[in-house]
Amino acid sequence: MQRIGIMGGTFDPVHYGHLVTAEEAYHRFSLDKVVFVPSGHPPHKLDKVITSPAHRYMMTVLATMSNPHFEVSSVEIDRPGPSYAVDTVAAFRRNYPNDTALYFITGADAILEMLGWKDSTTLLGMCDFVAATRPGYFIADGKIAEIFGENASKVHFFEVPALAISSTDIRARVHGGRPVRYLLPDIVISYIERAGLYVV
Repeated sequence: MQRIGIMGGTFDPVHYGHLVTAEEAYHRFSLDKVVFVPSGHPPHKLDKVITSPAHRYMMTVLATMSNPHFEVSSVEIDRPGPSYAVDTVAAFRRNYPNDTALYFITGADAILEMLGWKDSTTLLGMCDFVAATRPGYFIADGKIAEIFGENASKVHFFEVPALAISSTDIRARVHGGRPVRYLLPDIVISYIERAGLYVV
């Protein structure tokens, strides 16, 4: 039985917080691989300006290509309309054997809002959820049971030290001419510079 991690996100840009989270999940949950899925049109960011999907996809490919158990999928970029997790996980379900265990990797803040996601009950039936938290961040078991009911056992939390890194802060730093080295891979920094991203 395969165990596949699905790492969804805008990745605008991808940074070490994302990569450390994926690597920790890979080891913690004995995954066979982690597939990064850059969002095409995030429904919660339709009123915001985000970098083109092509740039975000390429930055994610560059950031992950040295890791043999990381892959990047364009499934959300290729699909028209808003990018919903339930559609993405359903696509993975169709493309892998029925006994494949899927783990959707996201942040703890997002997981606590999950009942507001499209078809959240259906989504919980298709995969487990892996929620990354900052060290010292605590969520009581009672709170998880209150939110997810009988599906609470399918939600797993783990600490990731690098979660203080933020794509929003990186964009602001690039725009302001401040350093971003050691926040994201050098190859992604070079891509940002060559493509002229975040300067306007």
